[in-house]
Amino acid sequence: MNDILLNARMQLITDFMSEREYTPMKFKELCSILNVPKDERNDLKKVLDILIRDGKVSMDEQNRYKIGPENLLTGVYMGTQRGFGFVMLDNGEEDIFIAERNTNTACDKDTVKVKLLEEVTGKRREGIVVSIVERARNTIVGTFQKSKNFGFVIPDDTKFGNDIFISKKDSLDAVTGHKVVVKITDYGNNKKSPEGEVLEIIGHINDPGVDIMSIVKAYNIPCEFSDEVMNQVKGIPDEVTDEEKEGREDITGYQTVTIDGEDAKDLDDAITMRRVGDNFELGVHIADVTHYVTENSPLDKEALKRGTSVYLVDRVIPQLPHKLSNGICSLNQGCDRLALSCFMTIDKKGNIIDHRISKTLINVDRRMSYTDVNKIITDNDEEKIKEYADFVDMFNTCATVAGILKEKRSKRGAIDFDFTESKIILDEKGVPTDIVAYERNAATNLIEEFMLAANETIAEDFFWRELPFVYRTHESPEIEKIQKLGAFINAFGYSIKGASEDIHPKEIQQLINKIKGTDEEAIISRIALRSMKQAKYTVKNEGHFGLATQYYCHFTSPIRRYPDLQIHRIIKESLDNKLNEKRIRHYEKILPEVANQSSLNERRADEAEREVEKLKKVQYIKKFMGREFDGIISGVTSWGIYVELDNTVEGMVAITSLKDDYYYFDEDNYKLVGEVTKKVYTIGQKVRISVAGADMITRKIDFEIVEE
Repeated sequence: MNDILLNARMQLITDFMSEREYTPMKFKELCSILNVPKDERNDLKKVLDILIRDGKVSMDEQNRYKIGPENLLTGVYMGTQRGFGFVMLDNGEEDIFIAERNTNTACDKDTVKVKLLEEVTGKRREGIVVSIVERARNTIVGTFQKSKNFGFVIPDDTKFGNDIFISKKDSLDAVTGHKVVVKITDYGNNKKSPEGEVLEIIGHINDPGVDIMSIVKAYNIPCEFSDEVMNQVKGIPDEVTDEEKEGREDITGYQTVTIDGEDAKDLDDAITMRRVGDNFELGVHIADVTHYVTENSPLDKEALKRGTSVYLVDRVIPQLPHKLSNGICSLNQGCDRLALSCFMTIDKKGNIIDHRISKTLINVDRRMSYTDVNKIITDNDEEKIKEYADFVDMFNTCATVAGILKEKRSKRGAIDFDFTESKIILDEKGVPTDIVAYERNAATNLIEEFMLAANETIAEDFFWRELPFVYRTHESPEIEKIQKLGAFINAFGYSIKGASEDIHPKEIQQLINKIKGTDEEAIISRIALRSMKQAKYTVKNEGHFGLATQYYCHFTSPIRRYPDLQIHRIIKESLDNKLNEKRIRHYEKILPEVANQSSLNERRADEAEREVEKLKKVQYIKKFMGREFDGIISGVTSWGIYVELDNTVEGMVAITSLKDDYYYFDEDNYKLVGEVTKKVYTIGQKVRISVAGADMITRKIDFEIVEE
């Protein structure tokens, strides 16, 4: 339907309904009065949907159309596995409960218009979804079930409450057990199932890797690179040419190393360290990715669409093709490489007293691992000291400088949450065989301190240049959450200043330091972390609360993060004196969307990574049904308690499985309390559990308390 016809239809309907304001009409009645032919009724329905979206028409509980907005509110529908949901309103008001019968085909994360129902005193506000403003998605991943003349798909997302009908012609000849991607063609209603067509067969549910790829597809994470992108890659040389070296500072004579994990392949940061009188010169050298990923090229557009590399337990889905990420952009040992370098002069107190930024040519002398460097600077391992004799002085100096920087960062109040991370070991078929704690050491901390220093230095430099930029910001926590944290820790004999006003991160840091090694460390750390806001990318420099710094950005990983790549472009143009008014206006125009999209893509990657970990942990724990383990309570809710094992596997003990008493939820103190026995379950408490269930579909693990 063209725009002229659409506007005419909309005007006709609103004029007609305005004349009959007192008479709500059902769709068939409206079609009959307007003499709309059957083959045009779908067009009329689309027009009505647009009018509802724009608030010009509303729909009542009997599915009758009325003129006017009916005091509709707009928000995002958050579905649940039990069919009902809540609408988070755009205006920030209290969420609205939506009963299953009133969802009107709304799916999780859809933007909807909702009408409030009559308020019930003392209860949460309740509403009915009147219309869908925007669907969060039109595809879904699930398991195909074949019947004789049709099929249906059981969605992996349990918040999508209905199976999807698939006609035989739209099945792509999928068979029972195939994991498929389905396009939803009709969302159905209370009387009719949703319908769809199979777009892609991922593989059979029992094939290795299909379980993880199903999660990747569910999050719409791009995996393959287009022919257009790969054609651009073909034109990129494998090694740096003499022409490309011109106009760069040649630091190939500097002693240069990379320090990464043993299995890392995309090495985008290298370091140098020199003594300069009583001070130190730290060089952080980052792969010059933008030399190859030029603005608005197919590679650039694809990198922006992806936003980040995604690190899953069995694979990496890269932001850039491997020829770049593992090749010409990777700072591989013995290879000339183009870099963007930040040289920082650091005094003995950890102050960065001078710095400069330069386009450089580097050549890495040694590709080091965290393990080997740690053996040198922490364990004084004679074998490693002998093997890397020419670099031992450099590593020891690096350790000294990193310690100075860390102490200074700690004094200003930077918060370091020390939660155990896990590494899941898979066999060749993708089956988890073990889950082990990921060990941090002095070498990982060393590199982290140097990257933080470079990120802060770059951010402050470009803030004062007053140029368009992308910052990494972390807002101060909400006062209400800090007040709740303050009230909670009082029960353990701790307190924090500023709980009734703006709080300084040092207060949180000091609290974390006080509880180290105590029984309550786990519980208080978790509650403190939940009090924090989520970091994001912004064009306005709003500071970083967690790091206790006014200036911060992401500069050090352009291979795997788009914001880093974006600011490299700005930095290089500034160094080359090419940031004229036209280019500044260009960046002012595009950067808000770059920052927003990068934040969204980062969350998408984080969620996918968590879901894959949950899936593999469920697969792993299924082998231990009925076995007993010691664990620590990691969360308490009105429906049960969450228990985390030493290997980071987490399961839930349903409140209904606690048979020795009736337990009520003490929300203020994060406790379940027995009504008769007064027995308490609270975060941080040690308990013994048995494995009672492990559901691959919902990715949930059930535990039961083992009574002593």
